[in-house]
Amino acid sequence: MVRTEFWKNPIVSEEMTPEDKYFYLYLLTNPHTTQIGIYKITKKQMAFDLGYSIESVHSLMERFTRHHKLIRYNPETREIAIKNWGKDNLHKGGKPVMDCINSELKEVEDLSLILYVSETIQKSEIRSLYESFCEPESENDTYLDTECDEVDDTFIRPNTIRGQKEKEKEKEKEKQKQQQKAFNPNIENNPDIEEQSQIEKTKDVKEIGEFWDNNGFGFSNVNAKKQLLFWLNDSSFLQPKDVILKAMTIACANNKRKLNYVIGILKNWENESLLTVGEIDSFHENQNPIPRHKQSTESFPAGRAIPSGFELDLTAGEE
Repeated sequence: MVRTEFWKNPIVSEEMTPEDKYFYLYLLTNPHTTQIGIYKITKKQMAFDLGYSIESVHSLMERFTRHHKLIRYNPETREIAIKNWGKDNLHKGGKPVMDCINSELKEVEDLSLILYVSETIQKSEIRSLYESFCEPESENDTYLDTECDEVDDTFIRPNTIRGQKEKEKEKEKEKQKQQQKAFNPNIENNPDIEEQSQIEKTKDVKEIGEFWDNNGFGFSNVNAKKQLLFWLNDSSFLQPKDVILKAMTIACANNKRKLNYVIGILKNWENESLLTVGEIDSFHENQNPIPRHKQSTESFPAGRAIPSGFELDLTAGEE
């Protein structure tokens, strides 16, 4: 809930641009928010909901982290914390409220975010509950503000407890890079290829979204559109965008502009291991050859047919 005092806040009224206010209201009211002011959300989800590019979301996140100092974000756990959430929302205690807060705090992975939000909570009972979830050494930890220079959500935490986990992730990334080099030899000569790949994915999302909106699939059917976009990252297609657009084109041709119909097509192709548009076209050409109507070369006489073996005798009957 956003109180009317929101607009009286000097930071909001004097320092924020109209875009900042819109973004801040989104952070406070989107469907992922919780009772504790800490919740999971990806930057891709923010970009989709707001209609922004991922680059714009990165810029806003950095502005709110470094300039306004109103949020903290851990891209490793995909958790965001609103600094003044407790100050603005957590005024009443009681068993139901405390039970809800306790339950949601148990789900938080980055415990430093709990301490961050607890600092502005004025009700001692609730603040004590927050602090009970913090590690003893958390007060001495230095939490680095999120760097927003990368397009992806990579984040190296200063907490040495997770050092081993970070090493494992680095090894996995290196393994993926080696696989990419084997698949695309030019990747080694292009240090910015990962960033370019993320930019291409953003363009793919936009292109599919525009096709959906412009071809009668339902402009307001946002949930269905989101489910379809999952196929960009969660499918085995080598050309996910092109394959999705082809499936949507087929749906339009058959006047079946529904999510289930499009997904049914995609699942059939995936089950047949058809991973590119070329493979799909080739498969359907072989499965459904165009029927050719052969013209008969036989000629049929006009009138009664003469029986086979009949001999015509022109002299018969003259005697």
